[in-house]
Amino acid sequence: MRRLTTLMVVVLFAVAACSGSTSNRQPVADRLAAAKKSFDEAKFIGFTLSSDHLPGGVSALESAHGTGTHAPAFTGSVQVMKGLSIDAGLVAVDGAVYAKLPFVGWSKINPADYGAPDPAALMNRRTGISSLLTDTVAAKTSGSERSGSTILTKVDGHLPGKYVHALFSSSALTSFKVTFTLTDGNALHGVSITGPFYGDHGDCTYSIIFDLTADPVTITAPQ
Repeated sequence: MRRLTTLMVVVLFAVAACSGSTSNRQPVADRLAAAKKSFDEAKFIGFTLSSDHLPGGVSALESAHGTGTHAPAFTGSVQVMKGLSIDAGLVAVDGAVYAKLPFVGWSKINPADYGAPDPAALMNRRTGISSLLTDTVAAKTSGSERSGSTILTKVDGHLPGKYVHALFSSSALTSFKVTFTLTDGNALHGVSITGPFYGDHGDCTYSIIFDLTADPVTITAPQ
């Protein structure tokens, strides 16, 4: 009986190992390319952006939450630091960005004036967030982490500054550190980028958590 029990345990472990996804054995470049493909095919993408070690004395993006599409378009809210912290609703569509500013209401803005990128630009398949997956240099796996019941693979690398600058116009043209987290099925769960987002004011970090199955939204310019 003891031998039979031991044999059953061994078999169960073997079956579990064989039934798992093979994505972890793929080359890193292939996994990143697959993550770009799944991101680009998503209809509605929820994202939550946070920041760390923001420099003082500059207009800066602190956080954002909302839903984007590959139109590209975005609807949600942001928090920016421009002398004081400002929370505002935000819509980016048809090449324009609108913010619901305190005491003013909906107004067309230039997000660079607030130290922020155009959030719709992050959804662009050619030059947005997904392009960074395949623009990353010296990518390598660096362990794993857990998000709830999901085990994520961490991929570290470097981004040439020109790719970050294309999204974040205040950033320097030097190299940035990047870490992606991928599901076992090669869906992009998150990205964290560290570097001189505000020129010579020192390094800071922006992190984004994605939901590639976000609820559908209709994004139109505010009236």
